[in-house]
Amino acid sequence: MKTDNSSFERVGEFKCLGTTLKNQNSIPEEIKSRLKSGNACYHSVQNLLSSRLLSKNLNIKIYRTIILPVVLYGCETWSLTLREERRLRVFENRVLRRIFGPKRDDVTGEWRKLHEKLNDLYCLPNIVQVTKLRRMDRWTERVACMRDSRGAHRILVGKPEGNGPLGKPRLRWEDNIKMDLQEVGLGDMDWFGLAQNRDRWRVVVNGFP
Repeated sequence: MKTDNSSFERVGEFKCLGTTLKNQNSIPEEIKSRLKSGNACYHSVQNLLSSRLLSKNLNIKIYRTIILPVVLYGCETWSLTLREERRLRVFENRVLRRIFGPKRDDVTGEWRKLHEKLNDLYCLPNIVQVTKLRRMDRWTERVACMRDSRGAHRILVGKPEGNGPLGKPRLRWEDNIKMDLQEVGLGDMDWFGLAQNRDRWRVVVNGFP
């Protein structure tokens, strides 16, 4: 492949700045890779997370400052389906159960893992909400305000040529932005024009999730 008098080898995938890029733009594979790195990070500090010498708040800070950034590296450009969101939540819940530990059943007296009560114990935005916030705050506004000649802007507004594969179209990054706006009651808004107004966009982001 040649561009600007330079030649590049065509490959199926390559790693750039810590992110694995594939010729099919497979976000699930990238999330799988990030979760693998997150698991390695989690196992390196899991004894700290369950230590009684540290407070729960300190353990949560360890998770959010050491583990979470590893998993969500580059998440601003992800296009998430419900399946990927579920995978992220499963990972986070496993870490949170390690932090909060088991709970004794008031009736049977047996110890059991926490499930539904994790949301009550962990009051901060969950991993999916953090992903959406970063996508809205760190990337959408910046790309929308770029000059038309910038590569990221051209990719965002460009339309691919040719016919796509048969079946249901894959979820685009733009589709996620529209769904995010629906969550704050702005699903009918022109997100591109809205993001170009920094003050109005800041109000949207501050109201999410």
